[in-house]
Amino acid sequence: MDNASSESLVLPKVIFGTSGLGNLYQAVPFEEKKEIVRQCLMHSAGTPVFDSAGKYGAGLSLEVLGACLSDLDVHPDDILISNKLGWLRTPLTGPEPTFEKGVWVDLQHDAVQKISYEGILECFEQGNELLGRYHAQLVSVHDPDEYLAGAANEEEENKLYQDVLDAYRALSELKKAGKVQAIGVGSKDWKVIRRIAADVTLDWVMIANSLTVISHPQELLDFIAELASKNIRVINSAVFNGGFLTGSDYFNYQLVDPETKNGQMLLEWRGRFVELCKQFNIQPAAACVDFGLHIPGVDSIAMNTTRPQKVKVNIAMANQRIPKAFWEAMQQEGLINSYR
Repeated sequence: MDNASSESLVLPKVIFGTSGLGNLYQAVPFEEKKEIVRQCLMHSAGTPVFDSAGKYGAGLSLEVLGACLSDLDVHPDDILISNKLGWLRTPLTGPEPTFEKGVWVDLQHDAVQKISYEGILECFEQGNELLGRYHAQLVSVHDPDEYLAGAANEEEENKLYQDVLDAYRALSELKKAGKVQAIGVGSKDWKVIRRIAADVTLDWVMIANSLTVISHPQELLDFIAELASKNIRVINSAVFNGGFLTGSDYFNYQLVDPETKNGQMLLEWRGRFVELCKQFNIQPAAACVDFGLHIPGVDSIAMNTTRPQKVKVNIAMANQRIPKAFWEAMQQEGLINSYR
């Protein structure tokens, strides 16, 4: 994609994650899910962007999003939907899905991973079927880092990486045919994004769990600046590190063990961070959002909620600036590496 084409992709500050629509951790009633979507539409500045995936509830997120948008009589041209591809809905044959056990609630289907040229096209077509009247315009390969991590040796890893490249060849053909607007990548391991960006022409990237107030290595900041110089849009996701920075017991979805050295370090950092927020009368969540959104080169932040009333709050946080004095204090306390 050339620079002029890249510049045509306009993203709002806040992109709406939809894993909650797929019953992540809890089953939310349909009418409440519809109210979440309505609030997103109501409070979004510009064209609303919803980020979903076939993995979210084994396609339930896509299905519910399409049903909610249809009930709310939203024209397909008035929104953008991102579908992270790589998981295909299949029949449920046991008491719970075979992927991410204990994470998804009350599902009626299972899902299998399909990352290949043919597999990604199959996921794309199924995703659009689940969306009903709507279709994904932003597409990517879902968690290629986790897919590559399944390799037992270097030879197998090379084979899996070729699967990823073949999947992107399929996405490129969809774009050339005018069936999608933009191609991206989403990953928790930003170095996998860097590897793919060197081999594939991307329009956007979504970095998850990696670019937050507690973790922002200079090497990653340099990579973000490089992407921005190429007009590649950057979406920062999971800026609360799976909720840990705002009080959860889980850091990047792993239970923090206070008996380990790493667990102790995380808890100590959070305690000092929360105390400093109190001194400045700042909500920790607002500080996380401000930091994650205003790193040079970052265009948008992706946030998810299962409560309709939180949508407006999340957008307000994205439009709020934290006083410079707070960030200076954070740096003086050694809680951040640097402040822009």
